[in-house]
Amino acid sequence: MAIVVRILQPDEASVLDCVALDVFDYPINPRWSAAFLADPQHHLVVALDGQMVVGMASAVTYLHPDKPIQLWINEVGVAPSHQRRGIGQRLLQTLFDVGRDLGCQEAWVGTEYDNTPARRLYEAVAGKAEDFVMYSFNLAPSHGDDQRLN
Repeated sequence: MAIVVRILQPDEASVLDCVALDVFDYPINPRWSAAFLADPQHHLVVALDGQMVVGMASAVTYLHPDKPIQLWINEVGVAPSHQRRGIGQRLLQTLFDVGRDLGCQEAWVGTEYDNTPARRLYEAVAGKAEDFVMYSFNLAPSHGDDQRLN
């Protein structure tokens, strides 16, 4: 069976009910999925092997007062059973098409320096590596998980 790659629409959160292991970092939260898909600035492309999601790539349309619209690619995940088949490239190319359709002038993604598979993928779709230092900040309430979208 051929792998189908397509963007999910706002009413398609149920597609995420059947996801292969290691496509996402954590279990899918239905409320968060629905909120993500309902936001027109958020984009989720999936690779389907039948009804099973075997790959995904997510992005956000990034608006800023002094820059042209950009596509920030948050992450790409492909099930180990389906890696090295070009699925990651197809997912990214689909996101690039979404970005072009929205008028984005640039797409960008960050990864860890030692994440060789991700770096190979990004180079395979003509990505240009740049020096980049990322800082993360813990914004979680000290008393537990943020409950806004739970």
